[in-house]
Amino acid sequence: MATTLNPFLNIRSQVGDTGRSVNWYQEQIKALSGVKPNNLMKNVPDLVNQILPGKMYFFLYDAKTKDTLPYWDKFPLVLPFKKVPGGFYGINLHYLPYVIRFKVLGALHNLAIDQTQSEDNRLRLSWQILNSSSKFAPVTACVKHYLYNHVQTRFLNIKYPDWVTASQLPVERFVGANKTQVWKETREKY
Repeated sequence: MATTLNPFLNIRSQVGDTGRSVNWYQEQIKALSGVKPNNLMKNVPDLVNQILPGKMYFFLYDAKTKDTLPYWDKFPLVLPFKKVPGGFYGINLHYLPYVIRFKVLGALHNLAIDQTQSEDNRLRLSWQILNSSSKFAPVTACVKHYLYNHVQTRFLNIKYPDWVTASQLPVERFVGANKTQVWKETREKY
């Protein structure tokens, strides 16, 4: 089996126990400019068949109502928070500009079940928590409903120490609009 570049491991090793700024992460991400969604999804051990609320995942998606949507993301980065029959609700961070993603993840860190950087950590996410706090206002514009029968790949489980790195990767794949347009419209909603 061929090995695939894991962009998270190198950056994780450089972070160590040190808090880093969004600018530092963006500089590290520039070095990964060649990372593509298909490369992230190949030959990695962290592909899973099911999601757990409070974790983070990449996956390829084909929107059911794509013909009527103004735009949608083919490669979402999602924090699922509620399973429903046939799918789940989640926060797709790609609908936010990179700096806002960084800030949202910082605010969400306080909701971690265990505040260590363990790989199995997850968040206590619920719509009641997210909707009741102004510090999560950007999140409300990013809540999406995903249907399992429109997921085209297995789910790439992003380990908790790699969440910031994953959030800064330029791998969003919007159909129907470019990311600048999407981010502008998202900002108008909060």
